[in-house]
Amino acid sequence: MAMSHLAAGQTTNVLPLGSALANARTTALFKSEQLEVIQLVLPAGKSFPPHKVAGEITIQCLEGSVEVTIEDTPQTLKANQLMYVAGGVQHGLTALEDASALVTIVLRK
Repeated sequence: MAMSHLAAGQTTNVLPLGSALANARTTALFKSEQLEVIQLVLPAGKSFPPHKVAGEITIQCLEGSVEVTIEDTPQTLKANQLMYVAGGVQHGLTALEDASALVTIVLRK
């Protein structure tokens, strides 16, 4: 059964998953006409392949660490750090250790 997205005004926790991280899955928290927010879960060594989206992105690492590669330049993003990625820029992620992150995407038509 698919999880329903948050409704306007509804709340959810976005704290680190801790011991639940090993069994957690990536979840789209909500998607509107202009914005999408995803709780991304990546086990150590797993990747989200290089890609581009039209809108700006923020990646907030909640726990663990990920290597974010922006146009062939890698940078480590650790727990409690936030990164901005400009729209239209190629980027990918690899988990250096079990990690979760909050990803916000500005959607453009």
